[in-house]
Amino acid sequence: MPKPISPLLLLGAFALVLLTGCGSAGNASSTQAQKSTTASSGPCQTVALPAPKGVQHLRAPTLQLDPSKTWTARFTTNCGSFAIQFDVARAPKTAASFVSLARKGFYNDLIFHRIAQGFVIQGGDPLGSGMGGPGYSIVEQPPKGLKYTHGVVAMAKTATEPDGTSGSQFFIVTAQDAGLPPQYALVGRVVQGLDVVDAIGALPLQQNATDGPPVDPVVIQSVDVTSR
Repeated sequence: MPKPISPLLLLGAFALVLLTGCGSAGNASSTQAQKSTTASSGPCQTVALPAPKGVQHLRAPTLQLDPSKTWTARFTTNCGSFAIQFDVARAPKTAASFVSLARKGFYNDLIFHRIAQGFVIQGGDPLGSGMGGPGYSIVEQPPKGLKYTHGVVAMAKTATEPDGTSGSQFFIVTAQDAGLPPQYALVGRVVQGLDVVDAIGALPLQQNATDGPPVDPVVIQSVDVTSR
């Protein structure tokens, strides 16, 4: 299978995060023995690479989130856990789509298929290659003046899609400021476990690259949504 095209368009510093391609994560072995990979904040447990879930055909959700509540999603991975808080006030459609997918178990056993060191980590693709989605897309314009700073969570899109388009792929900023234009739908921000996110962002990559899949899989084992 040919290697997908890299999602990065380099314009000086990293400039665009795209949905399509990132190098196939399927090259990693699914029969590795248990071991630890040391990252900046501690070890990741090495786990088997999950099988891709395949092409999805979900319908866009009709869920609406109560903006008077605080909505949080806790990600449990083989590298530790972190939590994001949804920005329901500024991104109600995007937050509701993400919560709907999480409640369906969509993100369980998906991988972070792309690590761009010093920039972002990206996941949420059911194909595991950077080329998949849930079978639908929504469009919600990002807030004016949005800055993609350390810990911000946003949705990936292709260069040809309208601003604010999203499916299931998301990225978390590991740079102090990614320097991206306000084209990517806002999800929220990491409120716990940012050190885990940074550790994932510092893992060694295949072929000694600085952008692509990690040597060992980083697996989203579960995403649990709560509100209060």
